[in-house]
Amino acid sequence: QAQVVESGGGLVQAGGSLRLSCAASGMPLSNYNVGWFRQAPGKEREFVAALGRSGTVIKYADSVKGRFAISRDNGKNAAFLQMNSLRVEDTAVYFCAAYEDLLRLLRALEGGSWGQGTQVTVSS
Repeated sequence: QAQVVESGGGLVQAGGSLRLSCAASGMPLSNYNVGWFRQAPGKEREFVAALGRSGTVIKYADSVKGRFAISRDNGKNAAFLQMNSLRVEDTAVYFCAAYEDLLRLLRALEGGSWGQGTQVTVSS
């Protein structure tokens, strides 16, 4: 069964860093476009970053540009989100998603593989 599983979340002080991982199983992640999304309490899910099959960064949300970096390691069948200079407003559950279709990924439409999420909490 194809699935992705996130890990690496936790509690960090503002200004700190975390690295999230997205491990894929039952599917070669190299064949998929990969994205990170987040959902804060009481808010809708929002796009964070996307990476194409070739490893080219597609885009970042304006709120994370210059602070977050998305990457992948096809040998490990995994993707990552390096988060630096974290802010209290980055607190959210972070989700990894893998889609064959890039536009469907960017719009978070049906047809992708989503993980259960990992909690990131940034304290002031």
